[in-house]
Amino acid sequence: MGYTNDDVVAPHPILSREKIVPEEQIVSDGDERAMDAWGFRDSGFVVGDDGKVTMKGSRYVISGKRLPYLLPWMSRVLGVEIDPHDVATDQYPPPIPEPIRNEKFILVMQENLDTEQLDERPEVRLRHGHGHTLEDLWDIHHGDVRRVPDLVVYPRDEAQARLVVQAAHEHDVVIIPYGGGTNVSNALRCPPEEKRMILSVDLREMRRVRWIDPVENTACIEAGAVGQEIQDLLAGYGYTLGHEPDSIELSTLGGWIATNASGMKKNRYGNIEDIVVDVTAVSTEGELVRSCVGPRESIAIDPRRLLFGSEGGWALITSAVVKIFPLPEIQRYDSVLFHTFEDGVQFAYDLARSEIAIPASVRLVDNLQFQFSQALKTDEEGSGLLSRIQKWLVVRFFRFDPARMVACTLVFEGSRETVAQQRKLVRRLARRHRGMVAGPENGRRGYAMTFAIAYIRDFAMTRYILGESLETSVSWRDVLPLCERVKARVHREYAAMELPGRPFVTCRVTQLYTTGVCIYFYLAFYCKGVEHPAAAFVELEKAARDEILAAGGSLSHHHGIGKLRAGFLDRIHSPASITILERVENVLNPEGVFGAANHRARSGTPTGV
Repeated sequence: MGYTNDDVVAPHPILSREKIVPEEQIVSDGDERAMDAWGFRDSGFVVGDDGKVTMKGSRYVISGKRLPYLLPWMSRVLGVEIDPHDVATDQYPPPIPEPIRNEKFILVMQENLDTEQLDERPEVRLRHGHGHTLEDLWDIHHGDVRRVPDLVVYPRDEAQARLVVQAAHEHDVVIIPYGGGTNVSNALRCPPEEKRMILSVDLREMRRVRWIDPVENTACIEAGAVGQEIQDLLAGYGYTLGHEPDSIELSTLGGWIATNASGMKKNRYGNIEDIVVDVTAVSTEGELVRSCVGPRESIAIDPRRLLFGSEGGWALITSAVVKIFPLPEIQRYDSVLFHTFEDGVQFAYDLARSEIAIPASVRLVDNLQFQFSQALKTDEEGSGLLSRIQKWLVVRFFRFDPARMVACTLVFEGSRETVAQQRKLVRRLARRHRGMVAGPENGRRGYAMTFAIAYIRDFAMTRYILGESLETSVSWRDVLPLCERVKARVHREYAAMELPGRPFVTCRVTQLYTTGVCIYFYLAFYCKGVEHPAAAFVELEKAARDEILAAGGSLSHHHGIGKLRAGFLDRIHSPASITILERVENVLNPEGVFGAANHRARSGTPTGV
C-alpha cells in the first residue's frame, strides 16, 4: 500500500521559517577604546585631591563613586606605604620605529581599498603591536619598543580579506591578525628580527551578524565582532551566544577561536569549541570554506579544527557559524560564604559532580581576594548601619574568621523550574560544607565588578605596583596542593630576589568540570626602587608557572601560549609531539607569511627572560 497526495504532511510552520538577516548592524567602537591601557577612554581609576580613589565615567556599578579603602588596604597587603599622589613617570608614547615599506604591496592596497582602510599613524601602529601583558604595558609606558607593525589594514569583507592575504603572499609581506588586542600572552609582539614589512590585519570592519537561523538556533557572525555587541544584537531577537569571557566588552569572535577561549558561563553554554560549528578562514593556499555543516561529522582530519588555538599562526579567521540559545526565562544571582577555601573547594567538587545541571557560572575566591572585594566597597557600602550589623552577624554570631573566610558567587540561568532546582541544590551543599548563603545582591555585585576590576592593573602601575593574572586547569585531586605550592613558591622567590615589602599572590576557581577546575592566580608587587621591575616581574611569573606545571597544572586553560609561555611547551609535549607540531606549522605556513611566530620559542625559557 502506497502513499497518496492526501497523506503528504505540510511543512511544520517552525521548520519553514526563513533565516533572519538583521537590518541593524554592529558599529565599530574603536574610537572609544583607550590606546595605552585596558578598556575605554572614559573609564578608569583616578585619585582625587583628598587622596581617595574614584572610578571615572559611568559604565560600571562603581563609576563615579569613591573607594576610600582601596589604597590603605593595598599598603597593608604589600607591606609598603603607598603615597596616593606619588605617580610613576610615564613616557607614553615611546619612540616608535619608522615603518618598513613594501611599495609593490602598498600599491596593490591603494588600488583596491579605500584610503581610510590603510593606516600608518605611529600610535595606531604601536597599539597593534601589543596586547595586555604586564610586559606589553610596561614597555609602552616606561620601556622600549623595538618593532611594531608597519601598516594597519581594515578589510570590510571576505573578498578583501582574500585580496590582502594573497597580495601579502605574492609580495613577501608578513601578516599578524588583530581582533580586540586583549591577549595576555605577548601574541601580538612583532619579532624584532623580522626585516620584511609587517602588516596588522584589523578585522573591526568585519563585525556583521550575517544571519540568524531560528530553526537551527545558529548564527553566522564575522570574526571582528566584539562579544558584548554580539550579545546585545542577538538579545534583540531573543537569543544569546552565552560565551562571556571577562574581556567580553573588547575581545572578538575571531580572537576567541584563535585562543581556544572559555567564558564565565561555560557550564550552561560550553567553551568556544562547543559553541562554534563552522569556521571560515583565509590562508596562503586560499579560503577554508565548507559546502555544508551537519550537527556532527566524521570527515578524517578537518583543517578548520586546526584554527582553534592557532593564535594567528597560519590563517586569517573571517567568520564563523555558532550555536545560539533562546534567552533564559530568568537569571538569578547568589553567593555563599565558607569558613575556609578548603570548604569552598569541597562544595564546588560536590556541585560539579551532581546529577543536576550546575549553575551557569560558579566562582570561588580565596581569602585574600575576598578581602580585596571588601576593599573595593564604596563610601555608601562600607559605612552604613546595615553593613556594620552584617559584619557583626558574620564574624561574631556565625564565627567566620575574617583572615580565613572565602566567598563563592553564582549565576543561574534557565527556566524557573531549572533555576529553582539548582538553587535548592546549592543551599543543600552549602549546609553540608558549613556555608552560609549571603544573598543575591552580593552575587550580583561580584559579577558586575568583574569588568571594573580589569582597570585596576593599569591604575596600580601608575603607583609603582606591577600586577598580572595567569590561569591553569588542574584535576580536583591537585587543586588545594597546587594553590598552596604556587603561593609558597612566589613568597620564596620574592624573598630571594630581595624585593620590597611583600608579594600579592591570590587565586580563585573560575570554571568547574567533572574532572577538575580552572584556577586564576593574581600576582603583584611594589616596584619603586627596583632596578629592572618588569624583568623582575617576569622572573616571578616564570617561577609561578614553573610551580604550576610541577604541581600538575596545565600550561594554559584559555589564555593561550603566544610567546610568553612558548618556552614551557617542551614541559607538556614529548619530543615527538614537538616535532609533529613544528612540521605541521611549517607545512601550513611555509613562507612565514603569518609572522607572529607564536608557539616558536621552544628553548625552555620564556621570551623576555
